[in-house]
Amino acid sequence: MERDRDVEGRARNQRPRDELGRPLPRGVAGVPTMPDDLEVTPEEALARAQGLLDEGRPFHAHEVLEAAWKSAPQAERELWRGLAQLAVGLTHARRGNADGAARLLDRAALRIAAYAGQAPHGIDVDGLVAFARTGGAGTPRLRA
Repeated sequence: MERDRDVEGRARNQRPRDELGRPLPRGVAGVPTMPDDLEVTPEEALARAQGLLDEGRPFHAHEVLEAAWKSAPQAERELWRGLAQLAVGLTHARRGNADGAARLLDRAALRIAAYAGQAPHGIDVDGLVAFARTGGAGTPRLRA
């Protein structure tokens, strides 16, 4: 099947998605997704991602955190990457992929832990590392 592409030839996914980001057949109603060109400030990213996590939509929180990661200053990029990985780890856990979830949560904990004592934007580094290292049960709090 041919993929959706933008005018520059980059892949775009226009298929509807379920609450865990799994593609649904075309024409089926899915949940709203984030636009491919989402631009958010760190404050907006944290607020939107937390809301999505609270709603049980970690895949969509990942999309927001990934947008922040891609636009973050170099000094913060690995932190945002870790936050995005944490959300993907939760997505895998909720999809029943325990091994994939454990791997991503471990990677997330390592990246996030590197910011202990210097976390920008009020991000709860210690709480998120503990959350990831205990398997991601429940809903993480991005800020203390």
